[in-house]
Amino acid sequence: MIFMDNQDHIKQLRQFARISFAEGVSFMVLLLIAMPLKYMADMPEMVKYVGWAHGALFIAYVFQLFYVTSQLKWRFQRLVTYFIAAFLPIAPFFVERQVKRMIKS
Repeated sequence: MIFMDNQDHIKQLRQFARISFAEGVSFMVLLLIAMPLKYMADMPEMVKYVGWAHGALFIAYVFQLFYVTSQLKWRFQRLVTYFIAAFLPIAPFFVERQVKRMIKS
C-alpha cells in the first residue's frame, strides 16, 4: 500500500473535484445542447463529439473515484453514492462541492 501524506491527499481530492465538475458539465452539454441539436436540427455530429468527451470524462471520474477511495480509505457507502452520482445529470456538481469541503477541513 502506498502511503500518502496530507499534501498528496489534497492533490488527489482537488483532481477528483476538477474531474467531477468537468464530467458534470459534459453531461449537461450532452443532454441540453447536443441531444436537442441532433433531434431538432439534424446535427448528429454534436452527440458524437460531446458524447466521446463525456465518455472519456466519465471513465476518468470512475478511475479517480476508485483511486481516491482506496488511498483515503473511504467507506463503501461513499464510493457507491459517488458512483451513482455520475449517472445523474447534476449530481457530479454536488460531489465536487462535498470534495471541496473535505479539502478545506
